[in-house]
Amino acid sequence: MAQPLAERMRPKSLKDYIGQSHLVGEGAVLRQMIDAGHISSFILWGPPGVGKTTLAQIIAHQLETPFYTLSAVSSGVKEVREVIERARNNRFFSTSSPILFIDEIHRFSKSQQDSLLGAVETGTVTLIGATTENPSFEVIRPLLSRCQLYVLKSLERDDLLLLLQHVLKEDTILKTRKIELKETNAMIRYAGGDARKLLNILELVVDAEQEEEVVITDERVINRLQQNPQAYDKGGELHYDIISAFIKSIRGSDPDAAIYWLARMIEGGEEPSFIARRLVISAAEDIGLANPNALLLANACFDAVHKIGWPEGRIPLAEVTIYLATSAKSNSAYAAINKAISCVRETGNQPVPLHLRNAPTKLMQQLGYGDGYKYAHNYEGHFVKQQFLPDALNKNSFWQPQDNLTEKKLRDKMQQIWKDRY
Repeated sequence: MAQPLAERMRPKSLKDYIGQSHLVGEGAVLRQMIDAGHISSFILWGPPGVGKTTLAQIIAHQLETPFYTLSAVSSGVKEVREVIERARNNRFFSTSSPILFIDEIHRFSKSQQDSLLGAVETGTVTLIGATTENPSFEVIRPLLSRCQLYVLKSLERDDLLLLLQHVLKEDTILKTRKIELKETNAMIRYAGGDARKLLNILELVVDAEQEEEVVITDERVINRLQQNPQAYDKGGELHYDIISAFIKSIRGSDPDAAIYWLARMIEGGEEPSFIARRLVISAAEDIGLANPNALLLANACFDAVHKIGWPEGRIPLAEVTIYLATSAKSNSAYAAINKAISCVRETGNQPVPLHLRNAPTKLMQQLGYGDGYKYAHNYEGHFVKQQFLPDALNKNSFWQPQDNLTEKKLRDKMQQIWKDRY
């Protein structure tokens, strides 16, 4: 049985590697290390299908160094220690450190990541990790501090078109057929910057045609993908369409629709942490001060999903989805920070009023830093009226309370103490 097209056409060298010129183009940082024949441990962060695994394999091949790979999905601490021991025993005096490639390193637990530290620090292995998640959140600080971080970008339209032409010309199976790329907009759109997805779409469309000659049009691509029951794509346009429908259903207070889109994502194989993270954002952006408990519950859901995984993780996701959809809504905090950021960009770095400045030295005290500041807790009701905004912005207002029970109470309190300001 033939390998999938994406696997058959996996690049073996940098000359066939498409995209990521900011890392592997002439003179780029990774290219310089590869050409020098020595690399340090690093983590590749980027969306699916942009060449993280392929780049690691190319580096190992070009440096002619032993290459070990682990999947964070199926490997535990025991497997990590075993592969490190093999790397230590197989290392020769004149060779570079063996490369240990860990796909989806964000799925490793703290203990699994801890088990890597010693080997990375002593150079027993050179670690290359790949992740679709922000390493700042998912990789422990001691390990992250021992690795460089390189960000891979979604492939551009020109990259994807170049890949299509290369594949039709070089693939042993496709080049035996007469394939015309009459239209490519649909393929590019559904690929969403993901090379693997693009090649899967191409293969799906070509395999569906019995004739030796295949003319690829946007209509043909769309029809074929609509017939595919697993059309949900974690990296492409449908991925963003469904998460958009999910969030908009929550914002629109429709729990039935929200649960439906949640089910679509679950059945499509979406990362549970991605869904949970979007619920946290929705709780802050769309429910906000109308129900501050929503953020607490969403954050608890995020933690629970990490702890229990699938399939049970669907339960707290469903619970929070319904809770957010049925909750009162407010975007006043979201609107306030956006308004404040716009103000900062327009007005620049306004000076901090002297009475608000820190005065840790005698010179600063002599210059008047901190003079006139009133300590709120020394006053009745723990409040005293004074200026907190820069002089030029003292009349500006950023937070506008909205019409819900919680913010009405907050507004009443602010009006009581600040009078006409709110």
